Amino acid sequence: PVLLSCGSAQPGGCPALCECSEPAKTVKCVNRNLTAVPPDLPPYVRSLFITGNPLTHLLAGAFPAQRLPDLASLNLSGNHLRTVEAGALALPALRQLDLSGNALASFSPQAFGEGGSPLEELALRGALRDHGVLLSLAALLQSGALRNLSRLELADNGLLLLPASMFTALPALQQLDLSNNSLVGLRNVSFQGLGQLQSLNLSDNSLGVLWNSTLAQFRSLPALRHIVLGHNTWVCDCAIEDLVAWLKESDQVEGKEALTCASPDKMLGKALLKINGSDLNCSVPIDLPSQLQTSYVFLGIVLALIGAIFLLVLYLNRKGIKKWMHNIRDACRDHMEGYHYRYEINADPRLTNLSSNSDV
Repeated sequence: PVLLSCGSAQPGGCPALCECSEPAKTVKCVNRNLTAVPPDLPPYVRSLFITGNPLTHLLAGAFPAQRLPDLASLNLSGNHLRTVEAGALALPALRQLDLSGNALASFSPQAFGEGGSPLEELALRGALRDHGVLLSLAALLQSGALRNLSRLELADNGLLLLPASMFTALPALQQLDLSNNSLVGLRNVSFQGLGQLQSLNLSDNSLGVLWNSTLAQFRSLPALRHIVLGHNTWVCDCAIEDLVAWLKESDQVEGKEALTCASPDKMLGKALLKINGSDLNCSVPIDLPSQLQTSYVFLGIVLALIGAIFLLVLYLNRKGIKKWMHNIRDACRDHMEGYHYRYEINADPRLTNLSSNSDV
C-alpha cells in the first residue's frame, strides 16, 4: 500500500507524498511516513530530500541510474536506515550524500556499485554507532571507490579508535571532521597520502596526548592549515612535551591558546602553551636499550666478583676443607660397613635361627 500511495503521482510527475519543483530540480519527501523510496521520482531531479521517515532499508536499485541520471545531491538524514545494500547508491552524477542521524547496522562496501563513484561529500554524523558498520565503511574507503571524496564528516559517532589505514585511499580529501567522538588516541592512524587535506577537526574527544609519530604526519601535510583540538582531556605529564613543543612552533592549530590540562590535579586548567620542563619535572630521557645493556654489564661484574670471592675462600680454607672431606668420607665408610654387616647377618639362615632362639 505504501508503494501504491507513493506511486500515485500528482500532475507533473511528482509523487503524491512529495513536493516537487521542476525549475529548481528539487524533490522533497520530508516527514511523510515513507517506508520505501518512491519509485516514480521525476527524472529531472538533481536534489532529493527524503528525511524524517521510517525508512529502514535501502535496497539495490532503490535509485535507478537510468531514470535519475542527473541526481547529484541526496539527503537521507533523520530516517531509520539500518541497511544499505550493494548497488543502492550507484548513481552516475551523485556528488553529495547525507546519511546522518540514522542507525546503520549494515553498509555494503559495494553500496556505490562495482566501479568508482563521483561522490565528493559524505556526511555520516551520528550514523556509525555500530562497530561493524565502521569496519565496512573503512573497507569501502580503502577500496578506492571514493577517490574523489573531498569532505568526510564522521562526527557524533562515539568512536574510540579508528582503523589504521582508513583514509589512505582518499587523495582528494580536503576536510575531515572527527569531532564529538571518544577518540583516545591516533597513534595507529595513518594520514599519509592526504596531500590535499586542509582541515582536520578533532575537538570534543578524549585525547590525552598526541605522539611524535602523529605530529610528524601533520607536519608532512603541505595543505593542512586548520587543526582543531579543543575540549580534549590532555594529560600534562612528561609524555606531552612533544605536543607542547609542536604547539609552540606550529601555526596549524586553531585556538591553541585555549588548550588546557585536564590532569593531573596540580596541572588542572594550566594552558599547554605555558608549560615548561620545570612544570613536568621530567628527567633526561635514557634510551631503554642502552639502559638495559648497562644493567647487564653491571650484573655480570657483580657475578664475577662473587665467583672470585668464592674461589678465594675455597683456596684459603683448602686444608680445612680437605680435612672436612676426609671426615665425611670416613663417616660414610663406617656407616656403609654397618649396613654391610647387617646384610650379612640377615643373609645367613644359621645366624637368623640363632637370633630367633636367643632366649633359650
